[in-house]
Amino acid sequence: MSEPRQELWLIRHGETEWSTAKRHTGRTDIALTQAGERQAAALGQSLVGRRFGLVLCSPLRRARETCRLAGYGPGAEVTDDLLEWDYGVYEGRTTQEIRSEQPGWSIWTTSVPKGESIEQVGHRAQRVIQRALTVGGDVALFAHAHILRILAACWLGLAPDAGRLFVLRTASISVLGFEHDRRVMTRWNLLHGEGT
Repeated sequence: MSEPRQELWLIRHGETEWSTAKRHTGRTDIALTQAGERQAAALGQSLVGRRFGLVLCSPLRRARETCRLAGYGPGAEVTDDLLEWDYGVYEGRTTQEIRSEQPGWSIWTTSVPKGESIEQVGHRAQRVIQRALTVGGDVALFAHAHILRILAACWLGLAPDAGRLFVLRTASISVLGFEHDRRVMTRWNLLHGEGT
């Protein structure tokens, strides 16, 4: 029996005003900045010539624009399973602001009033993984920092909150794959020109 060779390419959207300000940006449909647009185009240069058996994309504008500017828009399938975490009452706020009211607060360890639990986000990530595993070939996922971090944790067999251990820069590429029959992380948090 041959070992699996499929890879999942996790591609975080380019810069937005809120990502620069470190504001929790869940379901707010914010656009890329001009720098974010340039980053998305550079992603296309990093991915030039790479073919995917499936391209999945969050429906939010920042992810769709990144996918389009990287050259994968026409064939991409939009899925709500790649939406960013619904931060509920924490939407638009920075960790520092929240900690001024709730010392020690972390999105990874606190319930999210009027939003999603981390378990709910983990279930969405698992659905994306299961869908990807049915595809013949590599899969590109254009989405957001927290959903992709949680997806990576789930891929590795870890609990969703282990996503806290994986940082993702805007317009970064990370790759999940296999070593023999074991799921592994082969590249993480790379920007254009860093060896993708």
